[in-house]
Amino acid sequence: MQLKKLYIASILLIGIFFTGFQCSSTELTSAKLYIQQKNYDKAVESLKKEVEKNPQSDEGYYLLGAVYAETEQYDNMIDAFDKSVAISDKYAQTIRDYRKQNWVDLHNRGVNFFNRGTNTTNKDSSEIYFNKAITSFNQAIKVEPDSAETYKTLAFVYMRNQKYDEAMVPLQKLIDKEQSLDGYKFLGEIIYVKGNELKNKYQETKNVQDSLEALDYFNKAVNILEQARKKYPDDEDILLTLSNAYIGANKIDVAMDAFKAGVEKDPTNQYYRYNYGVLLLGSDDFQGAEQQFLKAVEIDPNYENAIYNLAVTYVKWGANLSKEADEKGQMGSTEYKEKYQKALPYLEKVAQMKQEDPVMWELLGKVYTVLGMQDDAQNAFNKADQLRK
Repeated sequence: MQLKKLYIASILLIGIFFTGFQCSSTELTSAKLYIQQKNYDKAVESLKKEVEKNPQSDEGYYLLGAVYAETEQYDNMIDAFDKSVAISDKYAQTIRDYRKQNWVDLHNRGVNFFNRGTNTTNKDSSEIYFNKAITSFNQAIKVEPDSAETYKTLAFVYMRNQKYDEAMVPLQKLIDKEQSLDGYKFLGEIIYVKGNELKNKYQETKNVQDSLEALDYFNKAVNILEQARKKYPDDEDILLTLSNAYIGANKIDVAMDAFKAGVEKDPTNQYYRYNYGVLLLGSDDFQGAEQQFLKAVEIDPNYENAIYNLAVTYVKWGANLSKEADEKGQMGSTEYKEKYQKALPYLEKVAQMKQEDPVMWELLGKVYTVLGMQDDAQNAFNKADQLRK
């Protein structure tokens, strides 16, 4: 507000300056007096008369915009400022500064509301603060539509409030303005999730329209994320969502070729290795998946997702071998246990990395059970039960 006070002071100085060299209209003189008295209603009334009598009054529109800013009528402010600049550039720099300061105030107000909503445990109060933040950020965008930062914070508020459809518009703006990593990542994920929800809905209802809409969303996600991969080729989140979107869009061959080419081009890229492994695992190519995940872990020994999926590869491989042995009547076969044994150290490592995840402990307990390690299995199951409680 300090900068705004300086603007008001400068307005008065401008009035005094021009009084000495030229005659101001009665309406302008009255408006400046009302502004000094902070009688903004009367100031607006006088300034409206001024611009009605003199449509080329750049000062009239400028002062009208300044008064609207003081009373937080931002749409009217923008309209008045635009008209002043259209007449002349006499007040253009001051108007730019004024708009910038209003943007700062509105953006900071939105951040404050967002933080209060995040730190409030009461759900209703939290929603009220989030809605106030959304209003402030939308007003800030009107004042300074070229500021990418506002689109980013607005999108985060929408996502924090689980308004994902509304978040898509500012995320797309963020991409358009600066090809933002966050814009690509979150927009691609939202679109993919919407496709996945429709796919699951189709499996329940068998409504063909749901299936077609799901496919459309998956294709949109692929399009966004392929653009993102060109800009950010090593981002793990983008690569993972892209591989899932390929699968959803029934573009397995395209996905395989894309990530295989990535591995061949950059064999030391653990993310390409991991995502190629995910696709191979999804196709039940256990040996191929094992090779890629092992390489990913070799490159980055603490790559949690690669460690976990390597373990899952061995578990699924073992389950598949066990099923084949049963079908062939080879009841004494123990080959499948070798795969579970290979899975064990990786599962144990992930369980230590994700000690609060009951799913990990339950899976570990199942592997212990297959390997005949009953005490360890019971401890793992107990741990899973405790975490769930």
